[in-house]
Amino acid sequence: MLMSEKNPVYDTRVEVQTSYVEEQSDPEEHRYVFSYTITIENHGEVPAKLLSRHWYITDADGKVQEVEGEGVVGEQPYLKPGDGFRYTSGTVLETPIGSMYGSYHMLADDGTEFETPIAPFTLSVPNTLH
Repeated sequence: MLMSEKNPVYDTRVEVQTSYVEEQSDPEEHRYVFSYTITIENHGEVPAKLLSRHWYITDADGKVQEVEGEGVVGEQPYLKPGDGFRYTSGTVLETPIGSMYGSYHMLADDGTEFETPIAPFTLSVPNTLH
């Protein structure tokens, strides 16, 4: 059974913090490196495992990268109710501004599969956006 609508039994939430990685970036070569730290928390009633991720990464020119894969940073965290998992990853854009959004595919202990949406967030070189 795949759940996608909001259900308090299967309630995982995502918080994102981003930063520009200046020392790995090279604006003259159209290389802008960003890191993002994700915190995913299980506010639901059932333990769940993060099986996979699905990202859409868009730069300021409208170029979209789609990224799918198992787990996050080589792990498939298992979250009991009240547990959280934090990790840091990164992406490279050809423009100083972009955005990301996506979802995590989860499997609850009761066998229910559900999606945890990741709301769009901005990647931006400091002082680029006002």
